[in-house]
Amino acid sequence: MKSVLFIAALLLTSITFAQEGVTVSGNAISIKEIPPVWPGCEGSIAEKKACFKKQLVKHVVSNFRFPEGYTKGSVKEKVIVDFVINEEGKPQILGVKGGTKVLQEEAKRNILAIPKMTPGMAGGKPRAIKYSMPFTF
Repeated sequence: MKSVLFIAALLLTSITFAQEGVTVSGNAISIKEIPPVWPGCEGSIAEKKACFKKQLVKHVVSNFRFPEGYTKGSVKEKVIVDFVINEEGKPQILGVKGGTKVLQEEAKRNILAIPKMTPGMAGGKPRAIKYSMPFTF
């Protein structure tokens, strides 16, 4: 009877952890983080990750507008925006540092204009994934 209960408990445990990106090896459980997917990106996880980076850079470059009084090459400042793609696939600003207030606001506007995407996953559930984007002027 004890062996039947042990086997049943073992089966229930393995079923509980049978989620995408979760592996159990002995006493260790590892949860693989799957990055968000930019609209239109397809393929393997590595291909989607590379596509995400490419599309993010393309988005930032094509959507950036110098604030009034600034022109390309007129300043030498760096603004760093920390953000997440949240569980709903939307960008959310965590913090901004460096540069002037006007340049910070433009960098934030640019990041918040990122299109909604498929959110990142961990253990088969949506998860916010953190990024840091430098804007060098």
